[in-house]
Amino acid sequence: MAVFAGPMAARLAQIEPFYVMEIMKEAARLQASGRSIIHLSIGEPDFTAPLPVTRAASDAMASGRLQYTPATGLNSLREAIASDYARTFGVVVDPSRVIVTAGASAALLLAFGSLVDVGAEVLMPDPSYPCNRHFVAAFNGVAKLVPCGPATRFQLDDDLVQANWGPNTRGILLATPSNPTGTSIQPAVLARTIEAARRHNGFVVIDEIYQRLAYDAAPTTALSLRDDLFILNSFSKYFNMTGWRLGWMVVPPACVADVEKLAQNLFVCPSALAQHAAVQCFSSEALEIYEARRAEFRRRRDYLLTELRRLGIEVPVVPDGAFYIYADVRRFSDDSWRFAFDLLQSAGVCLVPGRDFGRADTTHYVRISYATDLARLQEAIQRIERFIAQR
Repeated sequence: MAVFAGPMAARLAQIEPFYVMEIMKEAARLQASGRSIIHLSIGEPDFTAPLPVTRAASDAMASGRLQYTPATGLNSLREAIASDYARTFGVVVDPSRVIVTAGASAALLLAFGSLVDVGAEVLMPDPSYPCNRHFVAAFNGVAKLVPCGPATRFQLDDDLVQANWGPNTRGILLATPSNPTGTSIQPAVLARTIEAARRHNGFVVIDEIYQRLAYDAAPTTALSLRDDLFILNSFSKYFNMTGWRLGWMVVPPACVADVEKLAQNLFVCPSALAQHAAVQCFSSEALEIYEARRAEFRRRRDYLLTELRRLGIEVPVVPDGAFYIYADVRRFSDDSWRFAFDLLQSAGVCLVPGRDFGRADTTHYVRISYATDLARLQEAIQRIERFIAQR
């Protein structure tokens, strides 16, 4: 068999592997050997799309409505998204500004493909979702990770933006609530942070994919602050449609044509089937189901916070959204990577070490996902307690 010997693109050197896949492979090996593994690792709801959504998908298939859609998405879905911003957040969004995408990942690719030139620097918090920095690298930009700790809820603020803005900085990427920390940026802080970037004429991209999974206050959107922002969202998390690969982005009015041009060339269009189904996400029947599920996520969060603290595992900032807890395990180990592997092999509990999420103090942290049912979480706590007692 011939072996490809040509050079690969230099940008690949800037894209790191998903280290968590090593622990996932070990979890799969243990499961294959007959071990019981509880996964507190995957950022995927254990709920699936509710009946109104799956029924709409079936209807679309039965009627053959599976042709290409416009690159920016079905008008009916764009209008439904815009109407939801008005109804839920009191924000008027012209449907023409809504770009439906093949998941939030495609939205980030379109955003950075539209905004990042070679060598352009983008500020983002450390810790943050690892793919975010790789989306920037894909367009030969530079992701500058800014260390963020408990004092700023693991988020960028205006002081950090100002202190780290350099001659090559072109913008910032924020996520509220955040993966891996589950923390949101308080509205007043968010307003100041956006303003700090705009004073430099920098762009602002905000990931709101966990926006409606908020537990201690009503969900909000940065679009209530100003409209010259790139806001991305997803049907994966709150709407429980992970494998459907559908998301959206709201872009500034002046940017619509350029983003549409890029979407036409990179993606042609998002899945027609997923789009027809997603219109029903905003029906009153579906939203009632989603809100009951949000309440269940909050119940799980509250249970884990109490139990982790009882076990001596510190949670320095209470997560107020998403379905993650960013926990400090330094009382038990100075290496969260080793801690996670030991926990998996000894107790059969799989969680994510901080290594994937950045470089600043991540050796002390693990991400715990509570996107699994309460009974499994209770069993996981029992296993962790036994594991700690043996150390």
